[in-house]
Amino acid sequence: MDYLKIPNVVVNGLAFMLLATVAVSAHAEVVVIVSERSPVISLTAEQTAKIFLGKTSRFPDNGTAFPVDQVEGSEARKEFYEKVVHKNPTQLSAYWARVIFTGNGQPPVELEGNITVRSVVAKNRNAIGYIDKRYVNRSVRVVLTVGKDD
Repeated sequence: MDYLKIPNVVVNGLAFMLLATVAVSAHAEVVVIVSERSPVISLTAEQTAKIFLGKTSRFPDNGTAFPVDQVEGSEARKEFYEKVVHKNPTQLSAYWARVIFTGNGQPPVELEGNITVRSVVAKNRNAIGYIDKRYVNRSVRVVLTVGKDD
């Protein structure tokens, strides 16, 4: 087959479809999770944002909330903070710099990857984290689907 005779419109169309497929697969559906042993059943985006910004250390039922983050640069973290907290990475860094400087708090502990976050949350009934929905199992409960309730 002579590839030089394929019209540019076909080549460009194929390239566009390939890029669109890659873009869709890179976009993960992120969910906020707690341990299946936690009494928390659901949270709003606002409640979740307050926990992850250190504005409260309590769940709505007054139980202690221990938030765990994914590492900076992860796709789940970017999606979570943009859709739930409404901050991009630069804004989030500036926010925590101010909070730390004034002595009013510390950012959540950072953990590497969906499986690690799921494991830590599953073992601690006070923990709350977020992961790609594909990693949910029976050890955790989804309390918020990112983008659905924000």
